[in-house]
Amino acid sequence: MKIFKYFLEFTIVLSLFGTFKIIGLQSASFMGSYLAKIFGPLLRSKRIIEKNLKICFKKIDQKEIRKISLGMWENIGRTFSEYIFLKNFQKNHNHLIKLNGTKYLDEIKNGNKPVIFVSGHFSNFELLGTKLNQYGIRFCAIYRPLNNIFLNPIMEYLRLKYVCPIMIKKGRSNIRELLNKIKSGYSVIIIADQRTSEGKKIEFFNCPALTTTIPAQISLKYNCKIVPLRMERLSYNNFEMTIYKPFEYKKSDNYEKDTYNLTLQVNKQLEKMILERPEQWLWSHNRWK
Repeated sequence: MKIFKYFLEFTIVLSLFGTFKIIGLQSASFMGSYLAKIFGPLLRSKRIIEKNLKICFKKIDQKEIRKISLGMWENIGRTFSEYIFLKNFQKNHNHLIKLNGTKYLDEIKNGNKPVIFVSGHFSNFELLGTKLNQYGIRFCAIYRPLNNIFLNPIMEYLRLKYVCPIMIKKGRSNIRELLNKIKSGYSVIIIADQRTSEGKKIEFFNCPALTTTIPAQISLKYNCKIVPLRMERLSYNNFEMTIYKPFEYKKSDNYEKDTYNLTLQVNKQLEKMILERPEQWLWSHNRWK
C-alpha cells in the first residue's frame, strides 16, 4: 500500500514539474502557491501547525493562525515549483538573491578555515547552498533522504547538480565522512531546526525540543566558528540571504555544558529568524513531539 502511495505521489510530482517547466518560473510560482493554499490546509499537519504556533505565540488567535498558515503554504508551493528551475537560480536568470553580510563570507573564504553554517527551513532554503557555491565557498551539506523511494533520486540529482556537489546522508554512520571533509578544509551547512531522535532536549521557544548537537560538537572539537544563515523571500522569485556574525563562545572545562549552551545559542538565533517572518518557516514539522 505504501509503495502504491509513493508511486502516486511520484506521478503527481512529475506531472506538476512538467507543467511548471512549460509555463515558466513566474507562472509556476503562482500556480504552486495557489495549489498549496488550497490543498495544504486539508492535510493532517493542520493540527501540528496550530499546536506549534500556540507554543511559540502564547496569545495567538485563530485569525493569526490562519494568516501564518496560509503564508507558510504559499511559500511551500512556491518553493516546490522552484525545484525544476534551480538551474535558473544557479545562473542568476531573471531573479535576484541579495546578499547581506558578505564580509563574513569573505573572511571565511580568505581565512581558508572551515566553519559550520546553520540555518532552518526558511523560504527556499535550498538556495542557501546555491549561493554559497556561487560565492566560491567550499562546503558539504548534511541531508535527510525523502521517504518516497521514487522521488528521492530526483531530489538528490537536483541538489547535487544545483545546490551542493557534496551531500552527506544524515545519520551516525556517516559522521566519519563528515569529519574527514572538515579536516580537509570543507565547511558544512546544517539545517538545524528539525526534531532529531539522536539529539538532546534543549529549549526552543521556552519548550524542550529534541535538537541536533552536531554543530556544537564539531565547533568545540575542531574550533570551527558557527555561522547562522537565513534565506528570505521578498517577492515571488526574489530573495535576500543574510550571513550573520559568527557566534562567539568561550569554552570551559565542561564539554557537556558547553555542548548544551552552544546548541541553546543556535536555537535562540533560529527563534529570532522565525519571529522576523513566521509565515516563511516550516510549521508543519512536529518539532515538539
